[in-house]
Amino acid sequence: MPSLQTALPPEIADNAIRLYRECLRRAKYVGHRQHNTKLLVDMVRQQFKRHMHETDPEKIQKLKDDAARGLINHMLYESEKITGRKFSQSS
Repeated sequence: MPSLQTALPPEIADNAIRLYRECLRRAKYVGHRQHNTKLLVDMVRQQFKRHMHETDPEKIQKLKDDAARGLINHMLYESEKITGRKFSQSS
């Protein structure tokens, strides 16, 4: 299965620390808009800390894909709000 990370810039997708930082930035952005910044930032930190000692490359790739999927979904959501155009398809 191809990696979802190809939709993100390689300097973010290939590096877990940069991916973590981008997730924190998005959590702060969303949290600021919804007035729950601490909760969202803590959730991101908790997820990354829970898996920080993972050594299985396949599991690491899946975790990175999941984080990338979350970022992509948020970017699509924000783009839809700005443009008024729906990017995702309804099932």
